[in-house]
Amino acid sequence: MTIEIGDRAPAFTLLDDTGARVSLGRFAGTRLVLYFYPKAFTPGCTTEACDFRDGYGAFTGAGYEVVGISPDSVAVLARFRKEHRLPFPMLSDPDHTVAAAYGAWGTKTNYGREYQGIIRSTFLIGPDGKIEQVWHNVKAKGHAERLAAGLA
Repeated sequence: MTIEIGDRAPAFTLLDDTGARVSLGRFAGTRLVLYFYPKAFTPGCTTEACDFRDGYGAFTGAGYEVVGISPDSVAVLARFRKEHRLPFPMLSDPDHTVAAAYGAWGTKTNYGREYQGIIRSTFLIGPDGKIEQVWHNVKAKGHAERLAAGLA
């Protein structure tokens, strides 16, 4: 599935790093940076999360909330969020349903081997619940900074 600018963001309800249920509807009327990443505690994903943390003030200052989604368990996400002092929720999508709905789950190639996995992607969702911007296959390092600069 491909999500395009102007599409309604696919609804979801997932558990966050505290075990609470979080739905897209919770962010109705606000702007949202929704980013998908493959695996907590890996170098690229840690860099990306910490970059979003470090730029969090720029995002909230521009009127955006930030949410990260990965296939990691709630327990892993709780440790990840605590260890890296992440000020935004981390959501668990263990069966990849939400990632697939956003087009952030698909075929990847690494060292000539094909497999299914998270395609590092970011979506800006407007207060009306529609997609404002889409980035797929982003480079973890510097992505949050480039994104924040574009919001200013």
